[in-house]
Amino acid sequence: MASVICNSLEIEYERIGEAGNPVVLLIAGLGFQMIDWPLDMCKKLAAAGYQVIRFDNRDIGLSEKLSASGIPDIQKILHDKGQGKHIQLPYQLEDMAKDVSELLKALDISAAHIVGMSMGGMIAQIVAASFPEQTLSLTSIMSSSSDPSLPGPTDDASTILASAPASQNKEDIVAFGLKVNEVIGSPGFRWPLKLLQAHIEACIERSYCPDGYMRQYAAVLAAGSRVELLHKISVPTLVIHGSNDPLVQPVCGRNVADHVTGSRYVEVSGMGHDLSPALCAHLADLLLDHLKSHQY
Repeated sequence: MASVICNSLEIEYERIGEAGNPVVLLIAGLGFQMIDWPLDMCKKLAAAGYQVIRFDNRDIGLSEKLSASGIPDIQKILHDKGQGKHIQLPYQLEDMAKDVSELLKALDISAAHIVGMSMGGMIAQIVAASFPEQTLSLTSIMSSSSDPSLPGPTDDASTILASAPASQNKEDIVAFGLKVNEVIGSPGFRWPLKLLQAHIEACIERSYCPDGYMRQYAAVLAAGSRVELLHKISVPTLVIHGSNDPLVQPVCGRNVADHVTGSRYVEVSGMGHDLSPALCAHLADLLLDHLKSHQY
Protein backbone atom coordinates (compact mmCIF):
# COMPACT_ATOMS: atom_id res chain seq x y z
CA MET A 1 0.00 0.00 0.00
CA ALA A 2 1.06 3.58 -0.57
CA SER A 3 -0.30 7.10 -0.42
CA VAL A 4 -0.47 10.08 -2.74
CA ILE A 5 -1.75 13.64 -2.53
CA CYS A 6 -5.04 14.06 -4.40
CA ASN A 7 -7.27 17.12 -4.28
CA SER A 8 -5.04 18.46 -1.47
CA LEU A 9 -5.60 15.33 0.66
CA GLU A 10 -3.44 12.30 1.37
CA ILE A 11 -5.16 9.23 -0.08
CA GLU A 12 -4.11 5.66 0.72
CA TYR A 13 -4.29 3.20 -2.17
CA GLU A 14 -3.15 -0.23 -3.32
CA ARG A 15 -2.39 -1.68 -6.76
CA ILE A 16 -3.08 -5.35 -7.50
CA GLY A 17 -2.08 -6.83 -10.84
CA GLU A 18 0.40 -6.02 -13.57
CA ALA A 19 1.22 -2.43 -14.44
CA GLY A 20 0.08 -1.57 -17.93
CA ASN A 21 -3.05 -3.69 -17.81
CA PRO A 22 -6.44 -1.95 -18.07
CA VAL A 23 -7.31 -0.41 -14.70
CA VAL A 24 -10.34 -1.24 -12.57
CA LEU A 25 -10.80 1.35 -9.84
CA LEU A 26 -12.90 0.24 -6.85
CA ILE A 27 -14.72 2.91 -4.81
CA ALA A 28 -15.89 1.80 -1.36
CA GLY A 29 -19.17 2.65 0.32
CA LEU A 30 -20.09 4.69 3.38
CA GLY A 31 -17.65 3.98 6.20
CA PHE A 32 -16.01 1.16 4.23
CA GLN A 33 -12.25 0.87 3.89
CA MET A 34 -10.36 -0.40 0.87
CA ILE A 35 -9.95 -3.77 2.59
CA ASP A 36 -13.72 -4.20 2.50
CA TRP A 37 -13.19 -5.07 -1.16
CA PRO A 38 -12.04 -8.69 -0.59
CA LEU A 39 -8.51 -9.41 -1.75
CA ASP A 40 -9.67 -12.63 -3.44
CA MET A 41 -12.04 -10.59 -5.61
CA CYS A 42 -9.24 -8.20 -6.55
CA LYS A 43 -6.91 -11.09 -7.38
CA LYS A 44 -9.58 -12.70 -9.56
CA LEU A 45 -9.90 -9.50 -11.57
CA ALA A 46 -6.11 -9.19 -11.77
CA ALA A 47 -5.76 -12.79 -12.96
CA ALA A 48 -8.17 -11.97 -15.77
CA GLY A 49 -5.79 -9.31 -17.06
CA TYR A 50 -6.71 -6.16 -15.15
CA GLN A 51 -4.81 -3.92 -12.78
CA VAL A 52 -7.01 -3.33 -9.75
CA ILE A 53 -6.74 -0.21 -7.62
CA ARG A 54 -8.58 0.01 -4.33
CA PHE A 55 -8.26 3.00 -2.02
CA ASP A 56 -9.54 4.58 1.17
CA ASN A 57 -11.98 7.42 0.59
CA ARG A 58 -11.23 10.65 2.44
CA ASP A 59 -12.06 10.51 6.17
CA ILE A 60 -11.77 6.72 6.40
CA GLY A 61 -9.11 4.03 6.68
CA LEU A 62 -5.57 5.35 6.32
CA SER A 63 -6.52 8.32 4.14
CA GLU A 64 -6.49 11.83 5.57
CA LYS A 65 -9.17 12.72 8.12
CA LEU A 66 -10.94 16.07 8.12
CA SER A 67 -11.21 16.23 11.90
CA ALA A 68 -11.06 20.02 11.97
CA SER A 69 -14.44 20.08 10.21
CA GLY A 70 -16.11 18.62 13.30
CA ILE A 71 -19.15 16.35 13.45
CA PRO A 72 -22.11 17.38 11.26
CA ASP A 73 -25.53 17.96 12.79
CA ILE A 74 -27.49 15.30 10.92
CA GLN A 75 -30.90 16.47 12.08
CA LYS A 76 -30.16 20.03 10.93
CA ILE A 77 -29.00 18.74 7.56
CA LEU A 78 -32.24 16.79 7.13
CA HIS A 79 -34.31 19.78 8.25
CA ASP A 80 -32.52 22.22 5.95
CA LYS A 81 -32.76 19.83 3.01
CA GLY A 82 -36.48 19.42 3.61
CA GLN A 83 -36.89 23.19 3.67
CA GLY A 84 -34.83 23.66 0.53
CA LYS A 85 -32.22 25.65 2.43
CA HIS A 86 -28.50 25.81 1.74
CA ILE A 87 -26.72 23.05 3.62
CA GLN A 88 -23.33 23.64 5.21
CA LEU A 89 -21.18 20.52 4.79
CA PRO A 90 -17.53 19.57 5.37
CA TYR A 91 -17.62 18.27 1.77
CA GLN A 92 -19.98 16.85 -0.84
CA LEU A 93 -20.03 13.71 -2.96
CA GLU A 94 -18.76 15.85 -5.84
CA ASP A 95 -15.59 16.55 -3.82
CA MET A 96 -15.12 12.81 -3.34
CA ALA A 97 -15.58 12.29 -7.09
CA LYS A 98 -12.84 14.84 -7.70
CA ASP A 99 -10.63 12.83 -5.32
CA VAL A 100 -11.06 9.90 -7.72
CA SER A 101 -10.22 11.99 -10.76
CA GLU A 102 -7.13 13.40 -9.06
CA LEU A 103 -6.06 9.92 -7.88
CA LEU A 104 -6.06 8.66 -11.46
CA LYS A 105 -4.02 11.67 -12.55
CA ALA A 106 -1.55 11.23 -9.67
CA LEU A 107 -1.04 7.59 -10.65
CA ASP A 108 -0.60 8.55 -14.34
CA ILE A 109 -3.69 6.58 -15.40
CA SER A 110 -5.47 8.19 -18.33
CA ALA A 111 -8.73 6.28 -17.88
CA ALA A 112 -10.16 3.38 -15.86
CA HIS A 113 -13.16 1.15 -15.44
CA ILE A 114 -14.95 2.81 -12.51
CA VAL A 115 -16.70 0.52 -10.00
CA GLY A 116 -18.49 1.74 -6.89
CA MET A 117 -20.69 0.20 -4.23
CA SER A 118 -23.41 2.03 -2.25
CA MET A 119 -22.01 5.53 -1.56
CA GLY A 120 -19.15 4.52 -3.83
CA GLY A 121 -21.71 3.88 -6.57
CA MET A 122 -22.98 7.42 -6.14
CA ILE A 123 -19.44 8.73 -6.45
CA ALA A 124 -18.81 6.51 -9.47
CA GLN A 125 -21.91 7.89 -11.19
CA ILE A 126 -20.59 11.43 -10.70
CA VAL A 127 -17.16 10.45 -12.01
CA ALA A 128 -18.64 8.87 -15.15
CA ALA A 129 -20.78 11.94 -15.85
CA SER A 130 -18.29 14.63 -14.86
CA PHE A 131 -15.02 13.05 -16.00
CA PRO A 132 -16.02 10.96 -19.05
CA GLU A 133 -12.53 11.18 -20.52
CA GLN A 134 -11.23 9.27 -17.49
CA THR A 135 -14.00 6.65 -17.52
CA LEU A 136 -13.83 3.51 -19.68
CA SER A 137 -16.96 1.99 -18.16
CA LEU A 138 -19.17 2.34 -15.08
CA THR A 139 -20.42 -0.29 -12.65
CA SER A 140 -22.83 0.96 -9.97
CA ILE A 141 -23.48 -1.63 -7.24
CA MET A 142 -26.30 -1.45 -4.62
CA SER A 143 -26.60 2.28 -5.14
CA SER A 144 -29.17 4.94 -6.00
CA SER A 145 -29.80 8.12 -7.97
CA SER A 146 -30.79 9.90 -4.72
CA ASP A 147 -34.08 10.88 -6.35
CA PRO A 148 -36.31 12.06 -3.47
CA SER A 149 -39.27 10.08 -4.83
CA LEU A 150 -37.48 6.77 -4.14
CA PRO A 151 -38.21 4.80 -0.97
CA GLY A 152 -35.77 4.87 1.92
CA PRO A 153 -34.51 1.94 3.98
CA THR A 154 -36.90 -0.60 5.47
CA ASP A 155 -37.95 -0.09 9.08
CA ASP A 156 -35.42 -2.65 10.36
CA ALA A 157 -32.61 -1.07 8.35
CA SER A 158 -33.60 2.42 9.51
CA THR A 159 -33.53 1.27 13.12
CA ILE A 160 -30.06 -0.21 12.85
CA LEU A 161 -28.83 2.91 11.02
CA ALA A 162 -29.99 5.03 13.94
CA SER A 163 -28.27 2.76 16.46
CA ALA A 164 -24.67 2.73 17.71
CA PRO A 165 -22.30 0.44 19.60
CA ALA A 166 -23.02 0.12 23.32
CA SER A 167 -19.58 1.62 23.95
CA GLN A 168 -16.36 2.38 22.11
CA ASN A 169 -14.76 -0.79 23.45
CA LYS A 170 -13.57 -3.10 20.69
CA GLU A 171 -15.88 -5.91 21.82
CA ASP A 172 -18.97 -3.69 21.62
CA ILE A 173 -17.98 -2.31 18.23
CA VAL A 174 -17.53 -5.84 16.86
CA ALA A 175 -20.86 -6.93 18.35
CA PHE A 176 -22.57 -3.96 16.71
CA GLY A 177 -20.95 -4.76 13.36
CA LEU A 178 -22.27 -8.32 13.56
CA LYS A 179 -25.74 -7.00 14.38
CA VAL A 180 -25.67 -4.62 11.42
CA ASN A 181 -24.75 -7.45 9.07
CA GLU A 182 -27.60 -9.57 10.42
CA VAL A 183 -30.01 -6.85 9.30
CA ILE A 184 -28.57 -5.64 6.00
CA GLY A 185 -26.33 -8.54 4.93
CA SER A 186 -27.08 -10.90 2.05
CA PRO A 187 -29.32 -13.81 3.09
CA GLY A 188 -28.17 -15.82 0.09
CA PHE A 189 -24.46 -15.06 0.56
CA ARG A 190 -23.92 -15.08 4.31
CA TRP A 191 -20.52 -14.48 5.87
CA PRO A 192 -19.14 -17.34 7.96
CA LEU A 193 -19.49 -15.89 11.48
CA LYS A 194 -15.86 -16.29 12.53
CA LEU A 195 -14.61 -14.83 9.25
CA LEU A 196 -16.91 -11.82 9.57
CA GLN A 197 -15.83 -11.23 13.15
CA ALA A 198 -12.17 -11.40 12.14
CA HIS A 199 -12.80 -8.97 9.29
CA ILE A 200 -14.53 -6.44 11.55
CA GLU A 201 -11.66 -6.70 14.03
CA ALA A 202 -9.12 -6.15 11.22
CA CYS A 203 -10.98 -3.02 10.09
CA ILE A 204 -11.05 -1.64 13.64
CA GLU A 205 -7.35 -2.32 14.16
CA ARG A 206 -6.46 -0.70 10.84
CA SER A 207 -8.51 2.44 11.47
CA TYR A 208 -11.60 3.40 13.44
CA CYS A 209 -12.97 6.88 12.75
CA PRO A 210 -16.68 7.28 13.58
CA ASP A 211 -16.40 11.06 13.08
CA GLY A 212 -15.24 10.51 9.51
CA TYR A 213 -18.18 8.16 8.96
CA MET A 214 -20.55 10.93 10.07
CA ARG A 215 -19.01 13.43 7.65
CA GLN A 216 -19.39 10.93 4.79
CA TYR A 217 -22.96 10.20 5.94
CA ALA A 218 -23.74 13.93 5.85
CA ALA A 219 -22.55 14.10 2.23
CA VAL A 220 -24.82 11.20 1.29
CA LEU A 221 -27.86 12.62 3.09
CA ALA A 222 -27.43 16.08 1.59
CA ALA A 223 -26.99 14.84 -1.97
CA GLY A 224 -29.59 15.95 -4.45
CA SER A 225 -31.05 13.87 -7.26
CA ARG A 226 -28.52 12.73 -9.85
CA VAL A 227 -31.17 11.86 -12.45
CA GLU A 228 -30.15 14.66 -14.82
CA LEU A 229 -26.49 13.78 -14.29
CA LEU A 230 -27.19 10.13 -15.14
CA HIS A 231 -28.59 11.23 -18.50
CA LYS A 232 -25.11 12.55 -19.35
CA ILE A 233 -23.38 9.18 -18.89
CA SER A 234 -22.35 7.73 -22.25
CA VAL A 235 -19.92 4.97 -21.24
CA PRO A 236 -20.97 1.30 -21.04
CA THR A 237 -22.79 0.91 -17.72
CA LEU A 238 -23.69 -2.07 -15.55
CA VAL A 239 -26.04 -1.64 -12.58
CA ILE A 240 -26.04 -4.45 -10.01
CA HIS A 241 -28.51 -4.63 -7.15
CA GLY A 242 -29.67 -7.16 -4.61
CA SER A 243 -33.21 -8.50 -4.47
CA ASN A 244 -32.97 -8.46 -0.66
CA ASP A 245 -31.33 -5.07 -0.07
CA PRO A 246 -33.13 -3.44 2.89
CA LEU A 247 -30.89 -0.37 3.01
CA VAL A 248 -31.02 0.75 -0.61
CA GLN A 249 -34.07 -1.01 -1.96
CA PRO A 250 -34.01 -2.66 -5.42
CA VAL A 251 -36.20 0.01 -7.01
CA CYS A 252 -33.32 2.43 -6.38
CA GLY A 253 -30.96 0.38 -8.52
CA ARG A 254 -33.55 0.02 -11.27
CA ASN A 255 -33.99 3.80 -11.18
CA VAL A 256 -30.28 4.30 -11.85
CA ALA A 257 -30.40 1.95 -14.83
CA ASP A 258 -33.55 3.60 -16.18
CA HIS A 259 -31.74 6.92 -16.50
CA VAL A 260 -28.46 5.73 -18.07
CA THR A 261 -28.91 5.17 -21.79
CA GLY A 262 -27.99 1.64 -22.86
CA SER A 263 -27.22 0.43 -19.35
CA ARG A 264 -27.65 -3.18 -18.24
CA TYR A 265 -29.45 -3.96 -14.98
CA VAL A 266 -28.76 -7.18 -13.07
CA GLU A 267 -30.70 -8.02 -9.92
CA VAL A 268 -29.00 -10.69 -7.82
CA SER A 269 -31.31 -13.01 -5.90
CA GLY A 270 -30.33 -13.32 -2.23
CA MET A 271 -28.06 -10.26 -2.28
CA GLY A 272 -28.48 -7.67 0.46
CA HIS A 273 -26.20 -4.75 1.25
CA ASP A 274 -22.75 -6.06 2.06
CA LEU A 275 -19.60 -7.47 0.46
CA SER A 276 -19.38 -11.02 1.78
CA PRO A 277 -16.72 -13.25 0.18
CA ALA A 278 -19.28 -15.51 -1.53
CA LEU A 279 -21.14 -12.49 -2.90
CA CYS A 280 -17.94 -10.88 -4.16
CA ALA A 281 -17.01 -14.05 -6.03
CA HIS A 282 -20.32 -13.71 -7.88
CA LEU A 283 -19.89 -9.94 -8.37
CA ALA A 284 -16.44 -10.54 -9.87
CA ASP A 285 -17.98 -12.83 -12.51
CA LEU A 286 -20.64 -10.23 -13.38
CA LEU A 287 -18.02 -7.52 -13.53
CA LEU A 288 -15.69 -9.54 -15.76
CA ASP A 289 -18.52 -10.24 -18.20
CA HIS A 290 -19.15 -6.50 -18.36
CA LEU A 291 -15.50 -5.56 -18.78
CA LYS A 292 -14.76 -8.21 -21.40
CA SER A 293 -17.75 -7.15 -23.48
CA HIS A 294 -16.33 -3.60 -23.60
CA GLN A 295 -12.64 -4.13 -24.37
CA TYR A 296 -10.57 -1.05 -25.20
